[in-house]
Amino acid sequence: MPKLKMPANLPDPIINENAKIVLKRRYQKKDTEGVVFETPKELFWRVASAIAEEESKYTKSSTTPAKLAREFYDLMVSYRFLPNSPTLMNAGTSLGQLAACFVLPVEDTIEGIFDAVKHAAMIHKSGGGTGFSFSRLRAQDSVVGSTGGVASGPLSFLKIFNCATEQIKQGGTRRGANMGILRVDHPDIMNFIKAKERDGELNNFNLSIGLTEAFMEAVEKKADFDLIAPNTGKAVGSLNARDVFNLLVHKAWESGDPGIVFLDRINRDNPTPELGEIESTNPCGEQPLLPYEACNLGSINLGKCFAKGKNGKNSQIDWDELKRIIHLSVRFLDNVIDASVYPLPQITETVGKNRKIGLGVMGWADLLYQLKVAYNSQTAVDLAERVMKFMHDEARSASKQLASERGEFPTYANSVFGKANLGPYRNATTTTIAPTGTLSIIGGCSSGVEPLFALSFVRNVMDNDKLVETNPFFEAAVKEANAYSPNLMEEISKVGTIRKMKHLPEELRTIFVTSMDVEPIWHLKMQAAFQKHTDNAVSKTVNLPATATKDDIWDIYWKAYEYGCKGVTVYRDGSKTSQVLCTGDSEKKKEKAEADKSIVQARPDVVYGFTQKIDTGLGVLFLTVNEMNGKPFEVFATIGKSGGSITAKAEAIGRLVSLALRSGVKVREIVQQLKGIGGENPKFMKKHLVKSIPDAIAYVFEARYLQGDKVAVQAAALNKELCPDCGEPLVFEEGCHICKSCAYTKCG
Repeated sequence: MPKLKMPANLPDPIINENAKIVLKRRYQKKDTEGVVFETPKELFWRVASAIAEEESKYTKSSTTPAKLAREFYDLMVSYRFLPNSPTLMNAGTSLGQLAACFVLPVEDTIEGIFDAVKHAAMIHKSGGGTGFSFSRLRAQDSVVGSTGGVASGPLSFLKIFNCATEQIKQGGTRRGANMGILRVDHPDIMNFIKAKERDGELNNFNLSIGLTEAFMEAVEKKADFDLIAPNTGKAVGSLNARDVFNLLVHKAWESGDPGIVFLDRINRDNPTPELGEIESTNPCGEQPLLPYEACNLGSINLGKCFAKGKNGKNSQIDWDELKRIIHLSVRFLDNVIDASVYPLPQITETVGKNRKIGLGVMGWADLLYQLKVAYNSQTAVDLAERVMKFMHDEARSASKQLASERGEFPTYANSVFGKANLGPYRNATTTTIAPTGTLSIIGGCSSGVEPLFALSFVRNVMDNDKLVETNPFFEAAVKEANAYSPNLMEEISKVGTIRKMKHLPEELRTIFVTSMDVEPIWHLKMQAAFQKHTDNAVSKTVNLPATATKDDIWDIYWKAYEYGCKGVTVYRDGSKTSQVLCTGDSEKKKEKAEADKSIVQARPDVVYGFTQKIDTGLGVLFLTVNEMNGKPFEVFATIGKSGGSITAKAEAIGRLVSLALRSGVKVREIVQQLKGIGGENPKFMKKHLVKSIPDAIAYVFEARYLQGDKVAVQAAALNKELCPDCGEPLVFEEGCHICKSCAYTKCG
């Protein structure tokens, strides 16, 4: 626990409604019964004081722990800067693991493979995400010298890693997230590219293909390239590079998986090449790391660095304030390295050698709105490059200051900096543009360097009231233009954008663009602008409309390579939920279709089951489930008096569920369709919000037959994936699905 006493005059943080929910659910401390006993004020002081206490280790420090704790507290509660989630969760606690990103090696031995599985479980339990390169594993059917048998290949072991994550993902405070990377010249590359063809396969992994410049040159020339056996280093075959690239594009068009990373580009920026080659990144791709390396991240809210001119004229970025925040944030992140308790001794050693930190940004779209600059403009791209150069230069300057007080990072002499005699630095890297989905909800700002996903949207609160939430800068601009009305905000909330609303001033429609308004090339130019002055990488999604073609994605991939990006993630609207099932040749597909045909089972004369009473907002529902061989066979839903419309609807739902069960539809598929369907009168029952009659049936089925294993809510009719926690649509940005309503994220 922190030793520094909380000052009596410490101000309470001002917290928006979304942030209250997020802080309570994910960050405030709870007792053994799950009851929150920490206030937001205590949370931020716990973090600020625990990180500031590390200052006492350095006798040459230019500040004191007490002074620094107050500065850190003010920095966070003003939402000018927030550290990554593990720091908010664990600083000042007995767990003490504060880093977000880890990379683990996967060696080509059974011992090495299962050590990596065990180590990943330990990291997930502590709140971190893990990245792996499976490129060292020998190809499927290769001879294993020690046994005389044959290898099962990277993909089979990848499934073991995924299964292990599935079992432990609910054990810690965050869901385990992974990145799996395979080099494009690995003999199993084609199977790896197709690994997520089936929806739900490898659901705990993001996958990326490690592309090389030699491969990209072969694509351009339509030439073949060699496949290299990792265990021998010898060529064992070849493929046409254009065919492989076409398959990558096709899969990205289908589902967004796998992504791509440019390994040579990443390793050109490796500050410590003598310590090894970078093979992998963290789960969202923005943090390339050496094996057993970790990095802690934090983000500055650029929306708070706006200086409004007199009478609204000559507004600009407050560069002095931004500089102050950068220097204080770098000190914070360097202290986090000392405060963190890492889950493995190998990680503690490697982190101590390089002391990498990753300072990034959020609120970029908010800043552009305030400056009245359109995201999809060259002015915005030029400004992005200027802002990130300033960030990078000042972060390096802050790292130099820390080196004068504390000493440079231990491997400095053999690093790129040391050999070029650039002066001592405290940290091998200082800048990363990381995902900020949860942090931006706490800070009430736009995510990372992404455009806003919607100008106005409807949020469901706990009592099922629907509140229209509007971006404050947009709302102010509409009022200034004398165009505001509650009806307009509600109209915008249905579509999120004003691009086609000709009755609004053209200037508003030009400046206040949203993610799907922005043409793909501007997404890519923005990523490249930030990447130019970022040590590590940039987490960014190139959003595409559902009508986007494979040629569009080809063009994005190729330009990402030409622009100097370290990787790229594309997402075609709705593609995750309309994923094509590929099962082989046409004959196999035909056999599969025949096998999947529904055959309605006849009902025997006698069946046995149970009846469960459920309180709903429409009255007491009595749900009778009869079983055969321990599985549900038919359902009867009774509520209210016979003859009523509610009773009729309940009976109809029961009949249809019964038909599905007797036709062989799996329980999980039924739960996916029914769970989360909203009704007009939801009601809490034993800490569970029963939203409707179909939602009640899903609740019973999930609890009894799926052992409480949460099923993601599906919305096939709307072609949108919904949040499993609150039922709101998920948004794909910064390389991950996140919920803007409750901060659920698939990437931890």
